Amino acid sequence: MVRQVLGEDRAAALQSLKVCLDGHLNMTYLALAGSRYVNGMAMQHGEVSRHMFPSYSVRALTNGVHGLTWTTPPFRELYDRHMREWRRDNLYLRYAIGIPPEEIRTAHMQAKRTLLDEVHKRTGMQLDDKVMTIGFARRAATYKRADLLFWKPEQLRWIARNVGPFQVICGGKAHPNDGGGKDLIRRIFQASESLKDTIKIVYVPDYDWAWAPLICSGVDLWLNTPKRPQEASGTSGMKAALNGVPSFSILDGWWVEGCLEGFTGWSIGDGAGTMENEEAEAASLYAKLGTIILPMFYGRSQAYAAVMRSAIAINGSFFNTQRMMSQYISNAYFQDSEF
Repeated sequence: MVRQVLGEDRAAALQSLKVCLDGHLNMTYLALAGSRYVNGMAMQHGEVSRHMFPSYSVRALTNGVHGLTWTTPPFRELYDRHMREWRRDNLYLRYAIGIPPEEIRTAHMQAKRTLLDEVHKRTGMQLDDKVMTIGFARRAATYKRADLLFWKPEQLRWIARNVGPFQVICGGKAHPNDGGGKDLIRRIFQASESLKDTIKIVYVPDYDWAWAPLICSGVDLWLNTPKRPQEASGTSGMKAALNGVPSFSILDGWWVEGCLEGFTGWSIGDGAGTMENEEAEAASLYAKLGTIILPMFYGRSQAYAAVMRSAIAINGSFFNTQRMMSQYISNAYFQDSEF
């Protein structure tokens, strides 16, 4: 096909660049050979990529999300009162560390009620705004392991009955040809049915641009459970952080950089090993949920609000598109200039 489209001379030139493997044009090697600057989308992704392609210099520029787009109205109003400059300079979100925790809680409760109202409207399920709400919403790919939370249903039920109640909001679509992703969604529905006597679990329909900002801002805890090291970056937790929602996540992708344990959120597992440690990671998830996160949420609300505030000040101020683009300009596009 390459010879047919480009001609023999250009096909020979591609072969001389060593971008053709086993008689096929490899698009990744073509991009690597034809680029002046190569980067991963998070620091760890850069490291993993260097191991995958040791003959190339691979840097790293961590992703970010558009601050104003992903900040919900109650938090926009809150930031406008305390640091209006945040709209043109997201680094001003650093000063959120001075916002009284009560105001963080008030803004979050407004976002939470908006989410729960929409859940009730679209699904008929009435969730309690006083109950810890865990969110997990993203593309339903198998490596993202949306069902890790439900690894041991009985243990999850014990935590809900003996430590503190919680409810779960899930969302995400599988690719039409991804049978594994569809099976993942089915397992969550099965878990919802088996746990309905203790834990309310909602899988929102038609997860899209309308649902995403509601869930990212309205839940109390953002859960992320990818198989290491397959999460190149991830961005959903960044959106949550802009709205004061701490992450509870596997140490992979951007969370390796964003996790300050107990300060911006919590890690699942110790970051060691790769993708074959579901048992240990599930155990870590249950241990921290039952002994740290839920007791703090219900027994030390001021401390939990402080974690929410730190998520904004530390992660919201950094993991945004504004910082990302300035790094691309300085480190990639104009790295050899006096710009």
